[in-house]
Amino acid sequence: MMAALGGGGGRAAAALLRRRGPGGPPAGLGAGPRRYRYKEKWAATAPRIPPTRLALHHFDVNYSLQLKDLWPSVRASLLCEQKYGALLNNFSPVDHVTQELELLNATDFVSEALKKALRSQRGAAAEEAGRGESRSQEGSGEGRTAMQAETMTQAETSPPLRPSVSSNIKCYTFPRGDITRFRPARPDALGLLDYYLMDAASLLPVLALNVQPDDFVLDLCAAPGGKTLALLQTGICGYLAANDVSISRTKRLYQILHSYVPKVIRETVSVTSCDGRDWGQLQGSTFHKVLVDVPCTTDRHSVMEEENNIFHRRRTKERQMLPMLQLQLLMAGILATKPGGEVVYSTCSLSPLQNEYVIERAVEIAETQFNISIHVEDLSHFRTLFQDTFSFFLDCRLGELVLPHLTANFGPMYFCKLRRM
Repeated sequence: MMAALGGGGGRAAAALLRRRGPGGPPAGLGAGPRRYRYKEKWAATAPRIPPTRLALHHFDVNYSLQLKDLWPSVRASLLCEQKYGALLNNFSPVDHVTQELELLNATDFVSEALKKALRSQRGAAAEEAGRGESRSQEGSGEGRTAMQAETMTQAETSPPLRPSVSSNIKCYTFPRGDITRFRPARPDALGLLDYYLMDAASLLPVLALNVQPDDFVLDLCAAPGGKTLALLQTGICGYLAANDVSISRTKRLYQILHSYVPKVIRETVSVTSCDGRDWGQLQGSTFHKVLVDVPCTTDRHSVMEEENNIFHRRRTKERQMLPMLQLQLLMAGILATKPGGEVVYSTCSLSPLQNEYVIERAVEIAETQFNISIHVEDLSHFRTLFQDTFSFFLDCRLGELVLPHLTANFGPMYFCKLRRM
């Protein structure tokens, strides 16, 4: 075309082309046909923000207010590798496993706590006996001995020093600051694995339940099975019911039982897949002890794993409804408990909305709607017993809360014990 226009025409055409907008009509010729218009394209959806980042932002906003100066340390711990404990399998020969773990400098934190409690009791008893002796200087020697014995007995049975912890449960952990990993569990001659790796803080709700011989025990939200296995390790449950609403998670529970528990014991465990919220209607006032380890935001998982993350946008409604679900499950646990029985409620979340507020609301509903009086038990002695292994939050209003810490990276784990009066 430019050649046909000649030299001058070619230069004019080139100038005209230079004056056009990109993809638009010639300058000065109006809007022109639609095909020349530039159309900005918008994404069909907003940019995808990973649920782990959403979770961390949510925690930054809320937990910084709750934990204040502690939050930066807890936050860093949540983002670091978790620490584990090795729950010994009492159904498998454990002597050689014990020796192996102790050579690695691991210790059974449960038995160490019991030894510490016993030393504390003896020290308190001796101190009280000394005071009693000084008060009875003018009495006979026989009278002094009787008074000392009575004083020691009182000191040994005083509530702050009585541990109320099952000595049959054995769980080995490495010392604070030691990040050694446990080897994978190995089968014995009968095919049963020698230990179960779990967050050692997950044992605290089981220890707080304080199962007694022949107790009827319910694990209301049992899968994947670590706490159910720990309950069996006590060796004293008269009857154990393990329930979880998820059929797929119940299959995992069956796998755990099959891998760790002999068939003759396994067959005594009643495994069901019912909606735990209905349990109070199914078997009301039946159990001596009930463990209610509810679904929660699983804080550590939420900041570390994309898969099955409750902070995914499509699960927003489910996350918002968690406190209501937790309350319904706790109420079902309370109703399933005999008068005089005990319930331990637990989560792996730092959130007061999922912890203390659920407890307070359950106590209120039990009283006003069911005429059931609930007493919240004091578990502060757990802080004293296990402070060498775990870091506890000292400002927890009800129950106890284990905080992740870089030198003892267990938890989070909240647990609270209720007694049905």
